[in-house]
Amino acid sequence: MRSALGLLLTAIGCQASDKPHLLYILVDDYGWADAGWHRPEGYKEIQTPTFDKLIEEGIELDRHYVFKFCSPTRSAVQSGRNPIHVNVLNLDPDYLNPNDPVSGYSAVPRNMTGMAEQIKKASYTTHMYGKWDAGMATPQHTPNGRGYDNSLFYFHHENDYWTSLVSGCNGTRIVDLYGDKSPAYGLNNSRTCSQQQQQENCTYEDTLFASRVMKAVDTWKEEDPPLFIFWAPHIVHEPLQVPQPYVDKFAFINDPPRQMYHAMVNFIDTAVGNVTDLLRQKGMWNNTLLVLHADNGGPIYRSGSAGANNYPLKGGKMSNWEGGIRVNAFVSGGYLPEQVRGTKKEGYICGWDWYTTLSHVAGVTPVDEKAALAHLPDIDGMNMWPYLSGQTDTSPRTQIPIGD
Repeated sequence: MRSALGLLLTAIGCQASDKPHLLYILVDDYGWADAGWHRPEGYKEIQTPTFDKLIEEGIELDRHYVFKFCSPTRSAVQSGRNPIHVNVLNLDPDYLNPNDPVSGYSAVPRNMTGMAEQIKKASYTTHMYGKWDAGMATPQHTPNGRGYDNSLFYFHHENDYWTSLVSGCNGTRIVDLYGDKSPAYGLNNSRTCSQQQQQENCTYEDTLFASRVMKAVDTWKEEDPPLFIFWAPHIVHEPLQVPQPYVDKFAFINDPPRQMYHAMVNFIDTAVGNVTDLLRQKGMWNNTLLVLHADNGGPIYRSGSAGANNYPLKGGKMSNWEGGIRVNAFVSGGYLPEQVRGTKKEGYICGWDWYTTLSHVAGVTPVDEKAALAHLPDIDGMNMWPYLSGQTDTSPRTQIPIGD
């Protein structure tokens, strides 16, 4: 009897330790043609060696769809719902309708269970770094309120990369940079920092977020729970700003918005490479599942001044043409079965499917009882793991309602 019990406990322990680390990267405003794997080999204007390598080792997701702009996609990702069931508006995050205490706020209704809340049920340590844009009206709307143990983020659609300033409070510029449950005092730069004045003590905002991701990986120990890291870089959203060495690297591009945009893409490619290198060095990569996709297509409005390119897809951010909703995406990591590495999947996958998929990978069946009690729409996300892992050849998703 004791021997059987010992075997059972050993099996349970092995099962817990085999849960993969989950690294989810949501890149902002990333254009289809601004990805190295969508360009001819040797094309110099796009330099994404890390992403290209991760695709070679993983799965290119050729038909990955999201909403046409920021907050609805992020609300869908965090809630596991099609935007038409959670949020189709890009309101400022402090919006409040006092007559509706459940859904009268920007982004995700209070009574929906967040993705990190689900994954925490599987004893993960949860992290969120970068752009939130999924609500801020109550503590329940914050990353901490949605299940993230550790966070450093900004609430709005965008802020300044060097000062973290955003318009607010009747037009007054305020710092939008928060950590866990309070403002991230001392982490923002002086207001003298700018793209033109990058002094020694000026820290680029995406460097802050990337360093937190690195710290989460670097301080993890084998006896610790597995990691779930949701990393949402500010890049490549406007304003087009990046450390000068990256600008200089693309000095051969004589179109300033394109030069800045490609420099920013190269910055985040390098940052992701630093994280994946560290995961490999620590022996964590073989038990990691990495997901990366954009929140919408690249912005091509204002005569191209936003810098992006979605060729050959028609349209861009703010449109329901494929250039606005079909986005760069891939999965990678040693957790992927060997037989699916280096392949391309052309079945439909949506941003809100990752809520359900990652929950199942973590060992949790996502059920939102809190939302049901509030008579809110159920989860729409489908479990894509059988499709991604090669258990089936077809995606369970056959259609995608895309809203207005």
